[in-house]
Amino acid sequence: MSSLRLPPLPSIRDILKLYHLNAIKRLSQNFLMDQNLCDKIIKKAGNFAGAHVLEVGPGPGGLTRSILKQAPKRVVVVEKDRRFEPTLDMLADSFSAVNGDMDVIYDDILKTNMESLFPMEEKRNWSERSPNIYLIGNLPFSLSTYLIVKWLHAISEQQGPWAFGRTQMTLTFQKEVAERLVAPVAGEQRCRLSIMAQTWTYPVLRFIIPGKAFVPKPDVDVGVVSFTPLVKPRTRHDFKLFEKITRHLFSFRQKYSRRCIETLFPLHCREELSLMMYKLSDLDPKMRPMQFTVEDVDRLTTAYKYLVEKHPEIGLYNYRASRRLLALSQTKNIVVQDCAQVSEETNI
Repeated sequence: MSSLRLPPLPSIRDILKLYHLNAIKRLSQNFLMDQNLCDKIIKKAGNFAGAHVLEVGPGPGGLTRSILKQAPKRVVVVEKDRRFEPTLDMLADSFSAVNGDMDVIYDDILKTNMESLFPMEEKRNWSERSPNIYLIGNLPFSLSTYLIVKWLHAISEQQGPWAFGRTQMTLTFQKEVAERLVAPVAGEQRCRLSIMAQTWTYPVLRFIIPGKAFVPKPDVDVGVVSFTPLVKPRTRHDFKLFEKITRHLFSFRQKYSRRCIETLFPLHCREELSLMMYKLSDLDPKMRPMQFTVEDVDRLTTAYKYLVEKHPEIGLYNYRASRRLLALSQTKNIVVQDCAQVSEETNI
């Protein structure tokens, strides 16, 4: 891997002091201070020499420095917090001094058109090896789960960075979330995220970073996970439909899975249709959610889709909305009188 020597720069710790930068709790900011750990993350992410790299949430620029040292062709960083403008501009100028190309976008990544950030000449067919494009991010804990589900959805539709092919990404998560993403069948951490990540990608837990390496120190350790999109996804179903079945399947993790699947259906037909789903899927209704493979969930989704085609009204049923309705036992009859009638009775 090529290595680039940047002009001398103050340390991240010195930059935080120089510009009086403190982590903002509502943005779930935690700064990685150890440059050796930053280097390790980037080395695990792939060969960045001559590559196009998008970094999400660079903050003071610890990971950004490690990216620049690998001599990428172009780096784009998207940062929501403008307080980091001086330090990111400093890195852009340093990279420019050695003929590098770095762009800084001050915006919310959720509002950024990521597909517009890469040149069309980097595009490859989905069946070919991954394009020379990488997505990197030390994600805020409060946003990481939402973002990975959103990006898995983009992978399933080959949009955003994945319009250019099977773009690889390396992201940080709370240790527990990282372990869930890679959890095997029957593993204690097996959950909705495990199924979704492993249906469209091959996730790998690279290593664990102790919480004390961050400032401020979080209450948990941090896991670094790499994702490589699969050439052939393990389902042909629409992402939202597949995610719906997976979400319901893990709604009560410690119960028989049938109790979870029942929540897909209205009360009057719940038992009949949930058992029909298992019969059509050739699965045991007493299986625990953690025991399901991706292929098992795919079969359940096929069965549910068949039942919705036969009974379209059940596709509109929302279990969570129905739970907000009061039970009949908690209601009472109220007699509503006409206003004119009340007025007449008052005058008598």
